[in-house]
Amino acid sequence: MLKTPSPQQYQLEMVTLEELVPKNHLVRKVDAAIDFEFIRAEVEHLYCKDNGRPPIDPVRLFKMMILGYLFGIPSERRLVQEIQVNVAYRWFLRMGLTEKVPDASTLSQNRIRRFNGTDVFQRIFDRIVEQAYEQRLIGGHTLYTDSTHLKANANKRKAVNKEVAVRASAYIAELNKAVEEDRLAHGKAPLKQDDSKEPETKNQKVSTTDPDSGFMTREGKPQGFFYLDHRTVDGRHGIITDTFVTPGNVHDSQPYLARLDRQLERFKFSPIAVGLDAGYFTAPLCHLIRERQIAPVIAYRRPNVTANPIKKKQFTYDKTTDTYRCPQGEILTYSTTDRQGYRHYQSNPKVCQDCPLRQDCTKNKQYKKTITRHVWEEDKEHVSGLRLLSWGKKIYNRRKETVERSFADAKQHHGHRYARFRGLAKVQMQCLLAAVAQNIKKMALLAFLSLFYLIKSTLMGIKVRFRAEIWRVTVI
Repeated sequence: MLKTPSPQQYQLEMVTLEELVPKNHLVRKVDAAIDFEFIRAEVEHLYCKDNGRPPIDPVRLFKMMILGYLFGIPSERRLVQEIQVNVAYRWFLRMGLTEKVPDASTLSQNRIRRFNGTDVFQRIFDRIVEQAYEQRLIGGHTLYTDSTHLKANANKRKAVNKEVAVRASAYIAELNKAVEEDRLAHGKAPLKQDDSKEPETKNQKVSTTDPDSGFMTREGKPQGFFYLDHRTVDGRHGIITDTFVTPGNVHDSQPYLARLDRQLERFKFSPIAVGLDAGYFTAPLCHLIRERQIAPVIAYRRPNVTANPIKKKQFTYDKTTDTYRCPQGEILTYSTTDRQGYRHYQSNPKVCQDCPLRQDCTKNKQYKKTITRHVWEEDKEHVSGLRLLSWGKKIYNRRKETVERSFADAKQHHGHRYARFRGLAKVQMQCLLAAVAQNIKKMALLAFLSLFYLIKSTLMGIKVRFRAEIWRVTVI
């Protein structure tokens, strides 16, 4: 005979949150591996000590934000709904079953008003990296950097064309100095600086919805308004050591060196090598990274295709005489060094006029062939050689297992395909919190695995000693 089911939802039971959360749940591993109490000291200066209503615990507040990125919850309103019914989340936040969950507006208003314009998210990220470093999860010997695009919260059709100032290169000061030294070495006068000249501008598409974003047009990438997340990952376990956001139309190489220097200063890293893709293969980066006693391992970058059948690589450079030799054996001598840092080597027009290969070599009406060579071209050639070494190949092959893997995980599990907010500062906050979530997840899993292997090795050692004792007794 079937019994009538009793209304279990109204039954009183004695239960604790500890009993309801599975032993292998991710929040348990994170709670055991990460100490979040440092957050209170980091944000203390943003709270009034003797006035106003008691605020929500800042540690709980930030742990709520981190939970959203850790489990890929797309909005703060949805996050509050999930915490309301998820006992594991309540356990992680030290929140009782009947305790009221803070409203979504509490999260958003603290983010907008209290933490807006501060570096608190950057400091929290740095402290997590420091904890990973203390736990020896970061080696700091090989750093991998790349960028990925986040679709901006902006319609690509809602835009206007504006004349905007051309951004100066991040390495313009070092380049100008190198150009002056090179011209002086060749007996040339320094280039004159025309201060009266109007700043250079260009016509650029600007979003009316999110002006901070940039219109990205890259081969093999979607067109539209995007942000770029420039991320650096350590080679030991793939811990993220830096994340920095720029508009989608900024070249990968521009913010790289400043972010590398920040890591060296902030975390006292001593990297031996850095692994980069072809977008970073520029003469300034090759030179300036080598100046820091770091070996840059950078992917090959195809040269621009020219209409002439005879390419630049068929001309041979002689370092001792500082000249180029053409396929016909004629010499191209130094002419000048321009503002962009390129030396110009030109041929003799009288010789080129009667050359049988002139039509395949140059279309110049003055019968003059010009070859350019950057003042830091030697550094590029050195870096190209590093890539071909067996050591360099191992370094570069590790790149797809670290930074590329980090981006794939971020997009698949942590909502890193789209910008949740508008504005550069807010997207920077999103990328920092996503990186924090990924780091603490990896730290928790690595701590769990290390404990597992420790127990396993201990048991194996006991087993081996037991067998040895049995063998000894048997032999005696």
